Amino acid sequence: MDLVVIIILQVIAAVASLALVSVGLAVIFGMMRVINLAHGEFIMLGGYAVIYATRWGVNLWVAMLLVAPLFVGVVGIVVERTVIRFLYGRMIDTMLATWGLSLLLIGAATMIFGNTTTGVSAPLGSVTIGQYQTSLYELVLVVIVVAVLGGLMAILRLTKAGLIARATMQNPAMAASLGISTNTVYMVTFGAGAALSGLAGALIAPLSGVLPTMGVAYVAKAFITVISGGSAIIAGTLSASMLLGSLNTLATFVATPVVGEITLLFAAIVLLRILPQGITGRFFRRAL
Repeated sequence: MDLVVIIILQVIAAVASLALVSVGLAVIFGMMRVINLAHGEFIMLGGYAVIYATRWGVNLWVAMLLVAPLFVGVVGIVVERTVIRFLYGRMIDTMLATWGLSLLLIGAATMIFGNTTTGVSAPLGSVTIGQYQTSLYELVLVVIVVAVLGGLMAILRLTKAGLIARATMQNPAMAASLGISTNTVYMVTFGAGAALSGLAGALIAPLSGVLPTMGVAYVAKAFITVISGGSAIIAGTLSASMLLGSLNTLATFVATPVVGEITLLFAAIVLLRILPQGITGRFFRRAL
């Protein structure tokens, strides 16, 4: 029974982690239709922001929840203003530009920080369940992810800013005719997506460590999750994370992590073969 509880907690933590690393990409790709191949490097920047903020005396929670998202959000705004805004509607060019940005950020981080893994210790210790122990930080991480998704849902559904953002993405010409600055909306949306990616990197830094190439481990999973989820940003990300994260974790428990990754990819292929428009393209069509 104790093992079953531990497995359930690990599945929930895996689902939360997958949703966390995917939600920033879901905002940028789902709302703006921009394929950001530098998403993994935004996660990496969030991790390094936490490490250096804590070394400079900032409280760990403040560094993870405030400093890292703000820093990466500013980086995202700079990238949008200097690169992305010239490439809207040109998907291939955007892919090439963000791929080049990805290589640039990896190279710069390697020169500055070195090609070694660094990190911060996970806070809060562990909790004992029978003969097993699990990290209490992972359980708190689940609560944080729920709060982030709930907050994002509330902003998009209940605030004027969310309404303007959704209207601009659906019909930018109409929004512009109503006096909305679409350039500002695009800038803020891209920056918000980057900030969420930075938050993801900050929160997983105590669990996985940080190195310049860490984004490679997350960007493929994030894209698979977002595409499998379909058009709805939050409902799609959450539903795909629940399905793929659960299968990945269970296969890892039964076999090995490699089998878990293969299971995730195979499940995504089968899902998209059955539901080409993703989960929310078939279900939850009116969901956000």
